[in-house]
Amino acid sequence: MAVANARGVLYVHSSPRALCPHIEWAAGRALGRAVNFKWTEQPILKGSQRAEFYWEGPVGTGAALASALRGWEHLRYEVTEDPSGASDGARWSHTPDLGIFYAQTDTGGNTVIPEDRVRYAMEVAGHNTLELHRELRLALGQAWDDELEPFRHASDHNSVVWLHKVG
Repeated sequence: MAVANARGVLYVHSSPRALCPHIEWAAGRALGRAVNFKWTEQPILKGSQRAEFYWEGPVGTGAALASALRGWEHLRYEVTEDPSGASDGARWSHTPDLGIFYAQTDTGGNTVIPEDRVRYAMEVAGHNTLELHRELRLALGQAWDDELEPFRHASDHNSVVWLHKVG
């Protein structure tokens, strides 16, 4: 029986320099082969590194990668697994403060909220619209997106300006 293949991307948004080889070793164990990342400076967080690694492997490799990196202090990362004929797509996001978030994704990379999760949000919120918004933001992983967004766009070609006081 043929094993269904998947592909995706591991985005290491920020890692302390000393942790970089350990990330490569952990990713290599999850992939079943040695890997080498191209590390670059992460301008958002002084002294940290960033990398993108495109991977291919059996369906479920994204989960294995996310699990291999989970729990390391000071590490921000995302793992995507593209949908295939054998499986849905997925995205795992991790930040030191929030921990890990998992979401199913569609062919366009959009987060899919399962029907039961939407029903739960409606039940918890009742007639409170603000509570419904809070529940749906949680289901979409909004807090992870908010924290990771500056790291996603920071590179040598993009400058990021932090606004410390507005108004």
